[in-house]
Amino acid sequence: MNRLVDLGRGVLRRVPGYVRRAPGTYVWLAILFVTTVALHHMSPEFEREFLLQRSTNIRELSQDPVRVLITSALWIDGGHWLPYVVLYSVFHAQAERWLGTVRWLAVCVASHVLATLVSEGVLLKAIHDGIAPRSAVNTLDVGVSYALVGVVGVLCYRVPRPWRYGYLGVVGVLYALPLVEGPTFTDIGHFSSLLIGLACYPLVRGRENVRNPKETVAGSTG
Repeated sequence: MNRLVDLGRGVLRRVPGYVRRAPGTYVWLAILFVTTVALHHMSPEFEREFLLQRSTNIRELSQDPVRVLITSALWIDGGHWLPYVVLYSVFHAQAERWLGTVRWLAVCVASHVLATLVSEGVLLKAIHDGIAPRSAVNTLDVGVSYALVGVVGVLCYRVPRPWRYGYLGVVGVLYALPLVEGPTFTDIGHFSSLLIGLACYPLVRGRENVRNPKETVAGSTG
């Protein structure tokens, strides 16, 4: 029992340092916490209308693309914040600590923006071809998943060989499988963001073998 208590205390002592070395990740999480709390105080009808105005759907992208590309990444559709604490700590924080805040942010922005444009472009073509209804121009599309999947992709280069290929195989199947089973525009966006993350290899050159032993210990316990 005492060993468990000591282990718990050791983990807690490492948390502040872990957070400090990934400032962008945890500032983003803090913003998501505030916006999620705000959503919980809205009526369902008002919440949907509110999020639609911040959505990267076709209508909003055609009117004010820069605004909605930024604001859509500050809200979580569904209102469940705690799972993102785990996902951000496991993926975003590791990528930011490894690449540095600027390069990590570049991966996030590229994945979020380009995957959004690809997925909405596919949806627009489906509307023009009569496959999707014209009302799909108002589809609700907010959230942080494209940036997250892009980071999952770029972290492939963090995993040493031969384990890298297993990691890539697992995430590849995870995001490619929905494309076989009848893809939605979101599925296309997720797979696109994975490819974009993998295409960010130039940002990781010179960082593949950079490992801080203290970070490795903190990462395994955080």
